[in-house]
Amino acid sequence: MIHSRALTIPMLCVAVGAPMLSATDFSSYRGMQFGMNLSTAAKQAGTNLAEARTIHQRPAVIQEMDWQPRPPIMANPAKADPVKDGLLYFVNGELFRIVVTYDRYKVQGMTAEDMIDGISATYGTATKPKAEIAYHSNYGEVATILARWEDSQYAYNLVQTGDKTSFAMILYSKTLDASAQAAIVESARLDLLEAPQREIEKQKKRDQSERLVLDQARSVNKLNFRP
Repeated sequence: MIHSRALTIPMLCVAVGAPMLSATDFSSYRGMQFGMNLSTAAKQAGTNLAEARTIHQRPAVIQEMDWQPRPPIMANPAKADPVKDGLLYFVNGELFRIVVTYDRYKVQGMTAEDMIDGISATYGTATKPKAEIAYHSNYGEVATILARWEDSQYAYNLVQTGDKTSFAMILYSKTLDASAQAAIVESARLDLLEAPQREIEKQKKRDQSERLVLDQARSVNKLNFRP
């Protein structure tokens, strides 16, 4: 078991860090540069721009896009990438956050300390702030930060997945993420404020639709009515 873990941790270091320019370069992750536009990110990810999903439209446009950071076929399954999948988040078309989730079977048996040791080999010494972070912010989900690696502009945060079966890394640009999170909070406030009026508008549309159906039925039935 000890021998297996010793092999797993170095593999994790390479997978998490590649292809970073240096151990202290937090500005990009696997070719995804924070601040890059949605079109460039879609091309880099090998996906269709139309697959981006809009989460919020005001006061800033918040979008997300699925990302598969690992190649679909590995020559050597024993050295398979531990990253399972990822999500890219954009504010007004700029990449501000990346969330990558590790394959539960590729990190099975590894403790939080094992993960921290493996990641620290690439990014340096971690801190352990007693804080939570938005995980899937569009669902209001948060996660406890297990460890953080950062510089003045970027932060990488290790968390456990919601079902506690694996780990995830939440990476972000501090400036863009602060702007995006403020916009998300404001969007939720506006949605709540405008909810009653939206419901009134929906009811008007339903009433109009029902009246149209009744008017059509009346014209037919009135013409064909016989006592």
